[in-house]
Amino acid sequence: MAATEATLAGTKTYNAATEHAGMSLVDRYRAVRAFTERLTDGLAPEDMVVQSMPDVSPTKWHLAHTSWFFERFVLMEHLPGYRPLEKTYLYLFNSYYQQAGERHCRDQRGYISRPTVAQVMEYRRQVDESMVRLLESIDGEPESSLSRLVTLGLHHEQQHQELMLTDIKHVFSVNPLRPVYRGEASVNESMGTRPMEWVSFEAGVYAIGHDGPDFAYDNEEPRHRQFVEAFQLADRLVTNGEYLEFMEDGGYRRPELWLSLGWDAVQTRGWMEPFYWERRDDAWMMFTLSGMRPVRLDEPVCHLSYFEADAFARWAGARLPTEAEWEVAAAGVTIGGNFVDDGRLHPAVAPAEPGLRQLYGDVWEWTSSAYAPYPGFRTAPGAVGEYNGKFMCNQYVLRGGSCATSRSHIRPTYRNFFPADATWQFTGVRLARGVEHGSAR
Repeated sequence: MAATEATLAGTKTYNAATEHAGMSLVDRYRAVRAFTERLTDGLAPEDMVVQSMPDVSPTKWHLAHTSWFFERFVLMEHLPGYRPLEKTYLYLFNSYYQQAGERHCRDQRGYISRPTVAQVMEYRRQVDESMVRLLESIDGEPESSLSRLVTLGLHHEQQHQELMLTDIKHVFSVNPLRPVYRGEASVNESMGTRPMEWVSFEAGVYAIGHDGPDFAYDNEEPRHRQFVEAFQLADRLVTNGEYLEFMEDGGYRRPELWLSLGWDAVQTRGWMEPFYWERRDDAWMMFTLSGMRPVRLDEPVCHLSYFEADAFARWAGARLPTEAEWEVAAAGVTIGGNFVDDGRLHPAVAPAEPGLRQLYGDVWEWTSSAYAPYPGFRTAPGAVGEYNGKFMCNQYVLRGGSCATSRSHIRPTYRNFFPADATWQFTGVRLARGVEHGSAR
C-alpha cells in the first residue's frame, strides 16, 4: 500500500493508554489481529491466493506479511532466544524493507502457492503466541520503545486490513462470476442529497501536522506553521450524480480539462467512466464488495484517480483542496462517519445535517498537495524507517480515511498517498475554491 508504514522518528512521547482508553497493549494486539482474520470470513482458500494485477497482493500474502512484521522487527529483536519459525518466510513476506534482507518480487506474489493458506494461519498463530508472551512480560510499561514499536505494528496491520478489502474487491471484479464478498448492509432509501454548500475559512498562519502524546506516523511530523489564504471547502463529497453530469458533458473527451499526463492516461487506457462502473442496458452499474448493483446517484463517487478528480474540479469551476486547507477545516471536527467498523464497505450518502460532512470515512479525499516532507522531517535510521521518506516522490496526498479504514486508525493529521493514476482504492473528491469572486484559485 502506498500509505504510511511509519517509523518512530519524531514520536518523542507516547502513552499507550491514550490510544484506546482502558485497553491494555496485549488486548489491543489481540483485537487487531482477530479483526484481520474476521475479514477472511466467507473467503475460500482459492480466493486468497489470486493476484489480479501488480498493485494487488493476495489475501494470503497480507496475512503472512503482517505476521512477518511482528516476527522480524519485534520478536527477533526483543524476545531472547527467539528463532524464526521458517527462514524462507523472511524472504517471501518482506515487502519494501531492503535493510531487512532480500525480498520476493512484488508482482509475483500470486505465484506463491506454498505455504498454503492453512500454513500461513498456523504461522500467525505461532507468532501470536510469542507476541502475547512478550507483551505480558512488559505489561505496565506503556511508554517503552518496545510498546511504541508494537503500536506501530498494529497500525501497520490496520493498513493491510484496508488493503485486504480493496485487493479482494479487485480480484472479484475480474472474475466473470462477479462473486459477492459480503452481503450488502441495510441502506435507508435516500430522498436525495442536499445541494452542495460552501464553508468559508479565513486566511492566516496555522499550525499543521502532529504533535502530542498520541501515536502518529513520522511523515505527519514535525508540527509547523503554514500560511493559508482564505478559502472555501465544499460541505460534502462529490456524488455519483454530479460526476455523471461531468461525463455527460463530455468530460472524458475534453483535453482542456485535463493535466497533460492525465489526458495521456485517458487516451492510452481508454478511461470513459470511474473504475468499477459498467454500462448495461442503458443503465450504469457498479461493482461493489456486495457484487454488481445500479449506481446510486446520491452516493459519493469513488475509485477516481487524481487525474479524474482534478479534471472534475476544473470542470466544476473549482479545484482540489491543499492538504493544509483540509487539515485546517478538520480541526475541531469530531472523527465520525462511515468506517470499516460499520460493515457497510461502501461510501454512504451524506447525512442531512449542517456544516462539514463526510470529512472522515467513506472515501479518501484527493488533495492537490504533492507528497513531500514537512519542514524539519528526518528519516529514521534502520529498516523500519524505510517506508515513508523514500516514497516522497511522484505521489499525491489524500486525507480522511475511507469505508475500508478502521475508525481507530484515522486522525486529522494522517497523510495517505498514492500515484496520480491509482484507482483501485476508495478515493474520491471534495471541492475547494478561493474566496475572491468565488474563484477557483
